[in-house]
This record gives sequence, C-alpha cells and structure tokens, in this order.
Amino acid sequence: MAPAPLLTLSDIALTFGGAPLFTDISLVVHPRQRACLVGRNGSGKSTILKILAGLVEPDTGMRFVKPGASVAYMEQDPDFTGFETLYDFATADLDPSDAFKAEMALEGLKLNGAIDPAKASGGERRRAALARLISAEPDLMLLDEPTNHLDIEAIGWLEEHLSNTRSAFILISHDRAFLKALSRSTFWIDRGVMRSNPTGFDGFEAWRDKVFDEEDQARHKLNRLIKDEARWAVEGISARRKRNMGRVRRLAELRAERSSQIKRAGPAAMAFEAGSKSGRLVAEADGVSLAFGDKKIVSDFSIRIMRGDRVAFVGPNGAGKTSLLKLLTGEIEPDAGKIRLGTNLVQALLDQNRAQLDETQSLWDNLALDPALGVAGSSDQIMVRGTPKHVVGYLKEFLFADAQARGPVSALSGGEKARLLLAKLMARESNLLILDEPTNDLDVETLDLLQEVIDDYSGTVLLVSHDRDFIDRVATTTVHMPGQGRATVYAGGYSDMLSQRGDQPQSAFIPTQPAKKSQPVDKPKSRDGRMSFKQEHRLKALPAEMERLEAEIAKLEAFLSTPDLFATSPEKFDKASKGLVERQTALSAAEEEWLELETLKETLASS
Repeated sequence: MAPAPLLTLSDIALTFGGAPLFTDISLVVHPRQRACLVGRNGSGKSTILKILAGLVEPDTGMRFVKPGASVAYMEQDPDFTGFETLYDFATADLDPSDAFKAEMALEGLKLNGAIDPAKASGGERRRAALARLISAEPDLMLLDEPTNHLDIEAIGWLEEHLSNTRSAFILISHDRAFLKALSRSTFWIDRGVMRSNPTGFDGFEAWRDKVFDEEDQARHKLNRLIKDEARWAVEGISARRKRNMGRVRRLAELRAERSSQIKRAGPAAMAFEAGSKSGRLVAEADGVSLAFGDKKIVSDFSIRIMRGDRVAFVGPNGAGKTSLLKLLTGEIEPDAGKIRLGTNLVQALLDQNRAQLDETQSLWDNLALDPALGVAGSSDQIMVRGTPKHVVGYLKEFLFADAQARGPVSALSGGEKARLLLAKLMARESNLLILDEPTNDLDVETLDLLQEVIDDYSGTVLLVSHDRDFIDRVATTTVHMPGQGRATVYAGGYSDMLSQRGDQPQSAFIPTQPAKKSQPVDKPKSRDGRMSFKQEHRLKALPAEMERLEAEIAKLEAFLSTPDLFATSPEKFDKASKGLVERQTALSAAEEEWLELETLKETLASS
C-alpha cells in the first residue's frame, strides 16, 4: 500500500480582494517527493508555498496535513528576536546532540554562525533561515529561491545535501541547473490553473510547449466553429424560427466560451540597443593588482576584452568579482599594473542590490523622474532609446498591468522588481553592459528572453553570476576567482571552464541520479584529540552511501545487459556505461574514505 500523502490542497481559491489570483487549485505532496514549482513572475508561486505552509489562509478550499508530519517554510525575513548569534537561531529547533547538523549547514552555506543578527546582511539572515530549516530535517521543506545570495560553491553544497535528504521538498528557483539536478516532478501554475507532471524540470519546457500547442489547436477549432455558426446565422434565416433561435443561442455560447479563455501572457518587449560603436578594444588589464588592506582582490592579473565579448566572472562571495569589474571599467584604480580603456564607451549597469530602484516611489515615478529617461516638459513620457513613449505603454511592454503603474515598487515581487530594473536599463542606449547578478528572481521565460537579447546585442557584456546554466548560454570567456587574489581566464562558459580545469561537470544522468563525489577526510583536531562533528557524521553516513552506490551499480549493470541495447539506443548505452564507471569510482573512493575515518577513530580512541 502506498504511503499516505504528507499534504493535500483541495479546490483552493484566493483573490486578495480583487481579480482571482487562482481558483480550484489542487495539489498532493507525497513522502520524499522532489518537486519544483514553476510559473511566470506574479503567477502566485510564493503565495502557494505560503498556503502549503499554513501562513496564508485561502478564500475557499481545504488544506490537510498528515497527522504528525512536519512542514517547514524558508522564511524570507526571519525574526531573530531573542537570539544573540546566527548559530543560536540555526540550532533553535534542534536537540543539543544534533547541533552538528546546523554546524554542517552553516559551514556548507559559508556562513559565520558567530555573527550578531542585528549586524547581519539580508543575505546572511536568509542563509541562517535556510540552515535552520534543512538541519531540522522536516518531513516537507518549502524552499522559495534558496540559491539567492549563495555563490556557486554553496549552491553545489546545497544541491548535494538536498539530493541525499530523506525529506520531501518543493523548490521555487530561477537556477535551471539546480532544478534539473534535483527535481523529479513538476507543479506548474499558469493563469490561475495548477498542472502537474511526474517528470522533473528537465522535461518542463517540452511539456509546456505541448500544452500550449494543444491549447492553440483547440482555440483554432473553436474559432472555426464560431465562424461556421456565424455564417449559418446570416444565411439560414429562411429556416424555422425555433431552429434559428437555437443556433443563435449556440453562437452566443461559443463566443462566451472564447471570451472566457484567459490568453497567455506574451514575452516582455526586451531589447538592448547598442548606440554608437565603441572602439575595437574595450578594456585591457596588464599585470594589475588590487588589495583592500590585507585582502587581496587580484594579483598580477591580465586580460584583453574586445568589442562583442561576453565575459563572465565566477567565484565565491567576497572573492572580489564586483571590485574587478570596477577596475576593468575605470571606476577604481589598481595598486599596480595598468588598465587601458577603449574609446567611446557608453555603460549601462544592472546592480545586484537593485539600488537604482526607489522602493518608496511608484513604478511611474521610477521611470518618469529618472533624469536619464525623463522627457523635458512631460510627466507621462520617457525616452526609450531616443524615442518618447508613454510611461504606462512602456510598462505594459514589460508585462505590468495599468493598475501597477501608480503602485509602489515595494509591492512588487522580486521577479517584478528585476523586470522593472531591466525596463530602465533597456530604455538607454549603451555599448557596454555590466550585469551584476541579473538572473535573480526572473522566471524561466524571462531568462530565455534575456539570453536571446544578450545574444543579439552588438556591444560588450561583463557578467557576474552564480547561475551555471545562464553562464553556459551567454559567456564566451569565463574568469574564475577562487579568492586570495587569484583570477584565471578560460575560454567559453562555466562547463568549458570545468573541462579545462579537469573537473567533472555536474549533470543529470538517466536512468539514475548522479553519483556523489566522496568528501576528503579532515585532519584530526589536536586540541581535544577527538574527531570533528563533520567527521563523525560522515563516518555514520558513508555505509548508507556505499549501499546506495552498490544498488545503482547493480541497476546499471542490469540495464547494460539488455539485449541489443547498443544497437537500438547507442546514446543510452554510452550514458549508462559512463555512469557505471563514475559510480564504481565513487564507491572505491567512499570505501577508502570510510577506511581512513575508521582508522582515525581507532587511533584517536587509543591515544
């Protein structure tokens, strides 16, 4: 018998006092389910998570939680009242004997637990909330953009942690690589309707396009039927009046059906327009070094950026990516070496803190009162790449409703704020785009469009991002900054960088999940002669990991023994063969790691 669902929503409707946000939403979450929740910005994804968490009460419908099941929601603005440190907050739900779980989470998320919450940044507070949630190991985790404020290394750690958790989870994320690696089912909210699919995000776009194609075909048939009925209404007047009125009512019903259909929102009217060309050379760094006190940003770094290049800067938070951008654009001077800038550069900047938006003002005022966009003598028009446009008309191009124009920016979702900032940026002509974390909070469709817009842009792009998929799609050059002043230039995107470094790219494998890399054994702490919490936990976890790898190896061997597999599906045969080698290697490493840790445990016990 299948286990009972953890949580069920039935016939949920919510209006927020205006037009319905959604109606008749039903959703079932099963134990250990790994689902992603996708939809356009403003479709209600975050609201659905809050309803699942019991934080928002719907107008109608029922929420049922399995008795005894625990449901945890990642708070966007957690309350730290009464906690002296982020560590105290992260361990609040744990028995003291389980405090190591929060320590591991804080370490993996690269967060100093000793920080006073009053002095913590917004990103640090969100990471503390994430550490508290995952270390508590609830039956169901509700994660809304958990990778925001995480660098690539921390995202990798979280991805590995979630791939091994026994908890069910529902993810909202803009990070395609993260969703593809973790999700095994998909919930899609579209125009107030919830659809579900038993495959992960990797199959979402094909499924979405199929739904849209079927919808278009049904609309085409309906339009043709209306056209036929309308022709009959004109030509069949000589028939019996009773029959006439029945056909006329039928025509009215068909037209009402068509009117009731909610049209799909089209893409935002995004376009970056390059103004006059810059010189062929955009920027050149020759042996530059920069440090702030004892912290090295770059040491003896050289690069040449030419017109049309797309250069991505990757590395952990605090490594100095934004500072290197400021060096290369002439905003700050190097301590040593030379920076040479090209001629006729016109910059446009999108900063990760959205500082160019005044949240106390309306969307209208943010555009009309911008000195770079306002039209002299007009309060309702802005200049869009040299052409005057009405503010509301321009906002509509970026999928904002008329009613939102006079509303405060503070009322917008994260994705809507990002879209408004892109609207400001795209109204200007430029030939050098500086994009600092542009993908945060954007939906899949907007990310696709942003990539296409960047591809079509004839100027130069400097990009800071932790979104591996987006970097792969956009970058022609990647600069890796691991910290301590090191910066290395690689050709291509993120996966190309990994390949050139000899790292294994992270990828999904069919029919089983990717194997984990075995973790290196920490050296014993000599202060107390005991194993660290991390080592003890790893020693306990390794037997289960080895058992899982052995099971996957057996499954792959059985799969590869299928008759005629190579002849009928050479691609699957190749993937399975590579996956088998990968898991055999991982099993050997795990066995070696277990042996080293067990030996270490015995050595420390006898000393």
